[in-house]
Amino acid sequence: MVPEDQEAVFKVWQHAVAVTHDFLSPEDKAEITQLVREEYIPQAHLIVALNKDRIVGFMGMTDLTIDALFIDPSYFGRGIGRAFIEQARKRGGPLSVDVNEYNQGAATFYLKMGFKKIDRSDTDDQGRPYPLLHLRE
Repeated sequence: MVPEDQEAVFKVWQHAVAVTHDFLSPEDKAEITQLVREEYIPQAHLIVALNKDRIVGFMGMTDLTIDALFIDPSYFGRGIGRAFIEQARKRGGPLSVDVNEYNQGAATFYLKMGFKKIDRSDTDDQGRPYPLLHLRE
């Protein structure tokens, strides 16, 4: 990702969250949206997926941990997530990821990709009431 991609990356995140995170309260969604737009995206080192020069997905990692993996919903099921995981595996392993328990599509995807549940938290990283599944290959 280059700085000029930030708005397109944010739009992918926004569209994906609208489809997959309907469990968020309006207040939490507004707070998280601001953090993603103003803090995470500008500072993150992201790998983007393109379709004819259009950003259709992105992944961010810290070491062997997947911090973010979002795909534009109109591109779900086309192998972009799998390609991101395969790229991440080139770093070595095992990979780990935290996924919201209420985001069943994402949880199912990671389990199909060979991740296993190793733990569960009752809240997200900021203490919000959204349980996390801690997964590892």
